[in-house]
Amino acid sequence: MELFHNQVTREQGVFSYRFNHHSFGLYLMAENVEASTTVLDFPSLSEFRREVRKGYDYIGISFIVPNAAKAGKMAEVVREESPSTKIILGGHGVSIQGIENLIPHDFICRGEGVGFLRRLLGETVDRPVRHPMLHSSFNRRVMGVPLPKMSGVLLPGVGCPNKCRFCCTSHFFGDYIPYLSTGKEMFDVCRGYEEKLGITDFGVLDENFLKSPERALELLDCIENEGKLYTFGIFSSAETLLALGNLDILVRLGVQFIWIGVESKREAYEKNRGVDFHDLIRELRERGISVMASSILFLEHHDKKSIWEDIDFAVSLRPDYLQFMQLGPMPGTALHDSYLKKGKLRSDIPYEEWHGQDKIWFRHPSFNGEESRELLKKAFMRDYEYAGASLLRAIDTMLRGYRYALGHSDPRVRRRAESFTLVKQMRHFLPAARLLSSNRATGELAKQLASRYRALFGPRSAGDYMVSAAVTGFAVAEWARIRYMSDVRHPGKNLRRYRWSKSDEDLSVCMTPALAPEA
Repeated sequence: MELFHNQVTREQGVFSYRFNHHSFGLYLMAENVEASTTVLDFPSLSEFRREVRKGYDYIGISFIVPNAAKAGKMAEVVREESPSTKIILGGHGVSIQGIENLIPHDFICRGEGVGFLRRLLGETVDRPVRHPMLHSSFNRRVMGVPLPKMSGVLLPGVGCPNKCRFCCTSHFFGDYIPYLSTGKEMFDVCRGYEEKLGITDFGVLDENFLKSPERALELLDCIENEGKLYTFGIFSSAETLLALGNLDILVRLGVQFIWIGVESKREAYEKNRGVDFHDLIRELRERGISVMASSILFLEHHDKKSIWEDIDFAVSLRPDYLQFMQLGPMPGTALHDSYLKKGKLRSDIPYEEWHGQDKIWFRHPSFNGEESRELLKKAFMRDYEYAGASLLRAIDTMLRGYRYALGHSDPRVRRRAESFTLVKQMRHFLPAARLLSSNRATGELAKQLASRYRALFGPRSAGDYMVSAAVTGFAVAEWARIRYMSDVRHPGKNLRRYRWSKSDEDLSVCMTPALAPEA
């Protein structure tokens, strides 16, 4: 469960981001039922087995398609250790054709989970949703430097009306289902985070947050009226960004990260028709908004030549982060149904490899599995060698945004210069970046950034040199660990109990993801 390291910065060595993310949906569901509930996140198989022995009324196992075998093993453990416990299967893995016959279970949750659990437990279904307080990531390291848990997660809703043919979430949830329907509701959750945890930065887990512009603008009004400086990372399609009319609205809102699906230069989805991505990404970065662009490889039209045209197009956009993902006909999507009907899915590729970062699991006219694996790696390397480490690109964007806000004529934008809270601290990574750069682009960018820092903030102080030396020490140790040992990092178990005590005789539920490393 390392989003960046596995599918974004995966070929960038010591510069790759190392974050883990919680199974957010389980905590949301646990927060919104009345029964005593446990969330067991990232258990080993032995830890899971010990928890099962407590004799829960229900155990919910949430899993994605690559973890189907783990879910099956965990279900067997439940049957073995606690035969009276009812098993609930949920998550995208339940879209696997014939899942009813593959994994022992009593119930299957397809789609939105809060309402499902409330109905199953005989609770009031339509009461308001309580938002959990969760850090957006943990176990955080950049160049070996441990970072504090700084951000919270917002879950405004699930689903997306765009329904791109390959998208699991939009097909799984159907039309958009809001949990936080108004900007005021979102603001109240943000304020709760600030008061309880001191958090003012948020990752917004919503497929296309700006698709509800009225909600976003109401949130902006609340933020500015209350004088807050909350910041956000969001997902958005290009069309919704352009519909805003003025990208400075994003600056005023505090958006500092956007994930955009570029997909392909040639295959224009409705959300991307007529979009000049070079211009859009350049304008976003100039305003201090880091961009993660996502590109799909092994589309139907790709051959040995055209696939490199798409790779080079994506690289030329110069986003801060670039994800290359293989076309993935995942169960439940229109793409999967089409490929299944045409007999294009391969039966010899196990579900464990259906994740888009190894071999394709369908028959492509121009590429086999081994070629797809090697070409994907080369695509990531092409981006890294052309534009340098994503960490440095993000620092570049941060400096641009800080300068943009400082010099803006609108005082609402100008005040946002204060939102770039890490702008001075990130300077400490530059000496290590120059020392450990493995390509010319990274070294040159580190050198340019050092010059721009001197122009903006003056020469480094003695204290700055000491901090930079410490960062370099962490970075060198991380470089050596990766090179001579391993870059594998497992998150530890996280257990959280809700309305629960050992003497509790009320209905009890345990929910866990299928992420047991020993399974």
